[in-house]
Amino acid sequence: MPPDPDRRTLVGALLASCAGLATAQVPAPHAIRIPPWFVETLLDLREDIADAARDNKRLLLYFGQDGCPYCRALMQTTFVETRIAAKAAQHFVAIALNLWGDREVTWIDGRTMSEKELGRVLQVQFTPTVLMFDEKAQVVARLDGYFPAPRMEAALDYVAGRMERRLTLAEHLNGLPADAARATLSPEPFLRAPPHDLAALLQGAGARPLLVLVERKSCASCDEMHREGFRRPEVRKLLGRFVVVQIDADAPTPLTAPDGTRTDARAWARQLALPYAPALVFFEAGRGEVFRVESYLRPFHLAEALEYVASGAWREQPSFQRFIQARAERLRQRGRTVDLWK
Repeated sequence: MPPDPDRRTLVGALLASCAGLATAQVPAPHAIRIPPWFVETLLDLREDIADAARDNKRLLLYFGQDGCPYCRALMQTTFVETRIAAKAAQHFVAIALNLWGDREVTWIDGRTMSEKELGRVLQVQFTPTVLMFDEKAQVVARLDGYFPAPRMEAALDYVAGRMERRLTLAEHLNGLPADAARATLSPEPFLRAPPHDLAALLQGAGARPLLVLVERKSCASCDEMHREGFRRPEVRKLLGRFVVVQIDADAPTPLTAPDGTRTDARAWARQLALPYAPALVFFEAGRGEVFRVESYLRPFHLAEALEYVASGAWREQPSFQRFIQARAERLRQRGRTVDLWK
């Protein structure tokens, strides 16, 4: 018996045959242009993973949303770079989902749900979020938020090369060559002086949460956060609602972790498995870690992340994206221009 036709080819043909009808009746699932190496499928992720494995590829699942400048940068700048696009097309079956979409998706455990329901199940807090799966339907790489081109390419190399068998994604990304940037960590007047006993700081903070900035020397994104984000008046005001500590993720500086464990900054940063610097990790007394940011942020979203934790909104609204949407809408209603990239 001949093998079944490629399911993706059939789906593509069906979509093409009724393109006029679909355009007239159904709104496009993505307002941001998706690169041509992404595919349309029936969104049964079990079958998509099997199809990818048959072609010696892996599944890449992208969550985005309309109006997201980070999604636009990923899709229309990073993912169209010739080298990245070629690698992605060669090694991945890529599918784009709308974080607020209603298309039906079958998850790897057989449950059927909408795109937005799957986003809740997977606790997608940032857009874009990219998940990459192995042949056994295990997530071997997850990128929560926007990663600039060099780190995104390195993440694709990690998954395509089956590197998860010998090191973590964070270890791979943190081993990339250093940026042409400041050779020391940037000082700030709001930072607590070392040595750092995070457990004592957390208990002595009263009602204030603890914010740990995990940075690296020669880190261009770290320099940008200090140069642009921390200079904003609204950000500086919000930082006053935290106890703020800065650690060097590559230094063996003695440190007591929030749980009271005596360790050093390098070992603790490795334990946190942060794939990006700078990272912001938030803690509250009696609760431990409550939120983290481990991707590139512009100042608007930096301020929103601080407000999300400082206000305690994370307790009532588990979706950071919904929190941002509501806040941006209130600002617009007051006549303020909201630019998510500034």
